[in-house]
Amino acid sequence: MSERMTPERAVHPVLFLILFLPMGITNGYVVVTLGYLLTHAGVEVAAVAGLVSVSLLPQAWKVLWAPLVDTTLSNKNWFLYSSVVIGVLMIATSVIPQPAAHLMLVGVLVFGFSLASTFNMMAADSLMAHATKPEEKGRAGGWSQAGNLGGSGLGGGAGLWLAQHVQSAWVVGAVLGLACILSAAALLPLREPKAGHRVSSYFATLKNVGIDVWSILRSRMGFLAFVAMCLPIGAGAAQNLWAAVAGDWYASADTVALINGALGGVISMVGCVIGGYFCDKMDRKTAFNLFSIMLAVSALGMLAAVRTEAMFIVFTCLYAFILGFCFAAFGAVVLEAIGAGAAATKYNLLAGIANAPIIYLTMIDGWAHKHWGTEGFLLAEALVPIAGTGIFILIALATRPLFRRDAPTTA
Repeated sequence: MSERMTPERAVHPVLFLILFLPMGITNGYVVVTLGYLLTHAGVEVAAVAGLVSVSLLPQAWKVLWAPLVDTTLSNKNWFLYSSVVIGVLMIATSVIPQPAAHLMLVGVLVFGFSLASTFNMMAADSLMAHATKPEEKGRAGGWSQAGNLGGSGLGGGAGLWLAQHVQSAWVVGAVLGLACILSAAALLPLREPKAGHRVSSYFATLKNVGIDVWSILRSRMGFLAFVAMCLPIGAGAAQNLWAAVAGDWYASADTVALINGALGGVISMVGCVIGGYFCDKMDRKTAFNLFSIMLAVSALGMLAAVRTEAMFIVFTCLYAFILGFCFAAFGAVVLEAIGAGAAATKYNLLAGIANAPIIYLTMIDGWAHKHWGTEGFLLAEALVPIAGTGIFILIALATRPLFRRDAPTTA
């Protein structure tokens, strides 16, 4: 079984908002700010898209090197060093003269700070797993997800504002890079967790990590968390398509930019914090499924409402708010399932699996829109996650006899 322990010193979950800022900042900087600067310097959109893909590559494969965080340096050192690397490389990216003429160098630096951000986030995952009291897993999940979203707002929204109002492009990278470095100040109240899986031999430590990871599936909570991550529960795929379908509600480009940008991010952040609180008041798997159904109901409400720009704003904001609840519940379920031990590897394994439903539900939504228009898109967005919850309940009931000894974590 995974190690489960009570933290030696309690910390407020808001601390995790700060720890998860760098990950969001790097993403927002590349997708929004750097993309804006490059396109206005004459770089083709296809080249910018390629740069974004380069930044996403380490995020897709980070679980492969997650064991390094669990087997080598301390979590606090991993976070500190990676924060500095992220900051330095972001600043270096911003001081390149004529970046449009040096896209290869920009791409190398972007890949570098994106790779560093994976170690940064994995260290934060591990610190959070060890420092959170069992009764605060929901709030920790909510605040950490809010930090990720808030970081994206800083890297994208604040970064874009600076890019538009400051003549020297290096200022943008300097401010955001410094923010990433300063996030390491959140380490001060934290103690380095005891790593019971680490022994004198590296390969023996690695073996212990493997055993700890396997223990997830052997527990009822871990198995059900794995099942939930595979299903389209709380996937929020419509969030990826609002810009594409906004014309069906006669929404302007400015409205779409506001909803998909700063306003939507802030609303989701608030949802994360509130949703995390509710996750600590009920069974967290139940909360995850309940919030997913609420998200589906909001899609059905949008289907029933008149198609005007005002209704687009109302329902996309409602969707963003409930999606924050889902983000918090996702974090809470994963934290409860992994316990402590080799937390970086376990957290990122489940988080990596959770990307699959977002991808396939987005594809289903797009396919439904192509064949049946807006009605098909919203029905798919609502009914597929509801079906996912139904499948989850059936699997939970069918497998209950297999985990009778796991009384503390039964559904």
